[in-house]
Amino acid sequence: MKFTQLASSLKTEIGPVYLIEGDEVYFRDHAVKSIREACALMQPSLNDVRYEGEVLKGDKLVSFRDDLYAAPFFDEWRIARVYEFYPTERDYTGVLEKYVQSPCESTVLIIVNSGKKANTVDLKRKKGITYVDCGREEEEVLSRWLYGVMRRAGLSVDADAAGMMVSYCAQNAARMKSETDKLALLLGEGGRVTRKEVEEYVAKDTEYKIYELTQAASRGSYATFTEIMYDLLQKGFDENAILSSLTSHFKSLYECATMRGSDAEIAQALNMKPYPVKKNRELAARMGLARVKEYYNKLFALSCGAKNGTYTKNSALGVAVAKIFFG
Repeated sequence: MKFTQLASSLKTEIGPVYLIEGDEVYFRDHAVKSIREACALMQPSLNDVRYEGEVLKGDKLVSFRDDLYAAPFFDEWRIARVYEFYPTERDYTGVLEKYVQSPCESTVLIIVNSGKKANTVDLKRKKGITYVDCGREEEEVLSRWLYGVMRRAGLSVDADAAGMMVSYCAQNAARMKSETDKLALLLGEGGRVTRKEVEEYVAKDTEYKIYELTQAASRGSYATFTEIMYDLLQKGFDENAILSSLTSHFKSLYECATMRGSDAEIAQALNMKPYPVKKNRELAARMGLARVKEYYNKLFALSCGAKNGTYTKNSALGVAVAKIFFG
């Protein structure tokens, strides 16, 4: 299930084994918090135990499994949280599978992982484990989630303002939550968040500024591009990093435009989401494939030259800007 579905599922049933997995730290932490709140422990110091997955090997893994059958002390539930736990297939079938198939009725096992690792068992595909997806979400899903966060903070938010805030925060849930808390303090109970409040009070993430920079380059908007570039440089962003971002952008445009297949197939091959692939294809079509390829080749050569000492980083970026805007 998605992270956003967990709270409603806990109202009807608390599962015996959960896998909380994904690269969004805020979602992972909040998922664990939701399960702990659903268990309503009276004695958390005795019945909420944390383990580090990297040490659970061999005899320690067997002891860990056996500990899961321990009864709670003056509580209905006992929680066992294990973080960054990546057992091999042999560890799972030889030690853990027996527990997952016949878990302790009073224990809630929560496995919290940042993601799947090579040569380890894929826990989310194992029967008996409830998988909670805590990966990065699309803007539309995050906008709906942000609406709920705003409402609980005593605020209302316009739909376009929510989308803008998701973009400003680079789709980072933790940042969105902290910015919501800030807006709640500034606007007070019952405050309304519009585009004006987002533009005035919500800080743009560097990742979003880079996105604005590359979009300005693609549109040929020199004034916007230079304004963002100088702002980044004044705040300590390196010239090589800007050049690398521009090179990566035009590389992505070129790959999306030349690869065959559906948006979803290309997204999977490039480890992207389908929507950005679609927008990259549209942007490359407007610019023209020959132009996109020319920019990518030139910027790649300049980036390599800056790294091997052929150019200084200032001159390499200057030539890149001249190429993009003045041919």
